[in-house]
Amino acid sequence: MLELSDLVKTFGNMTAVDHESFKVADGQILGLIGQNGAGKTTTFRMILNFLTPDTGTILWNGQPLTRHDYNEIGYLPEERGLYPKMTIEQQIVYFAELRGKKARVIKPQIDGWLDRFQVKGKKTDKIRDLSKGNQQKVQLIATMIHQPKLMILDEPFSGLDPVNASLLEAGILEMKRQGSAIIFSSHDMANVAAISDHLVMLRGGQVVLNGEVAAIRNHFGRTKLFLQSRLTAAELHQFTGVKKIVQHGERFELTLADPAVGQVIFTAATKDGYIPEFSQQPPSLDEIFRMKAGVSND
Repeated sequence: MLELSDLVKTFGNMTAVDHESFKVADGQILGLIGQNGAGKTTTFRMILNFLTPDTGTILWNGQPLTRHDYNEIGYLPEERGLYPKMTIEQQIVYFAELRGKKARVIKPQIDGWLDRFQVKGKKTDKIRDLSKGNQQKVQLIATMIHQPKLMILDEPFSGLDPVNASLLEAGILEMKRQGSAIIFSSHDMANVAAISDHLVMLRGGQVVLNGEVAAIRNHFGRTKLFLQSRLTAAELHQFTGVKKIVQHGERFELTLADPAVGQVIFTAATKDGYIPEFSQQPPSLDEIFRMKAGVSND
């Protein structure tokens, strides 16, 4: 388990991380979200000992991280960190050796990893000859091939198309099944919602959300309503507590001031019997993110 307690990090007069605390258990995926400058990358760099906190503690299984522990961490930075003149094989082996692994152990595994992530190219191809997406996949393989106990992934889905993003997602979930503790940041709330067990949101360096994804969504109440019925937009606007209506063809998306309004609308919509759709849900993570970040949903 990784545990951050009351971390503070300042740069001159700027506070980048302000009394930050959270935990990541073995076999758990934590999504770390926040606007640019919220403190996500600074948090990662403190965990990795690239930066020293002003105050607070970072513990791994109840103890400060040791040199051996750092060899069991896989880190994928947001910026590409590959050597363009190296071959795929040389690059993967090099990073594995930095983590204390032997080339003779790693080399036989490389073909299997390239197949798993559908890397377009041979292991003898140079990094500079790969597409950006395939470079990203090679960098992910280099992050995972030494079977880290803790993985830190900074915007891992950046620049990937949906197919390659799905491959990456499958790789992350496999590491979770093997017991790794995983932290990743992403601006794509769909990715966060799909694979995270736990969510932490930073704003101005402070933790403003911390909990299981479903619990966080439910905390905001079932204020989203998706409806197909004979009711018109004009009729829906007449219900007290309807804050906003967006129409998508025959389907309405309503934002409610109070979840209880949904029952009133349901009664009216079904008075003549069957309707194609009535689904009342909590706000999406994207909407919650915007609310907590102070960004308008309009």
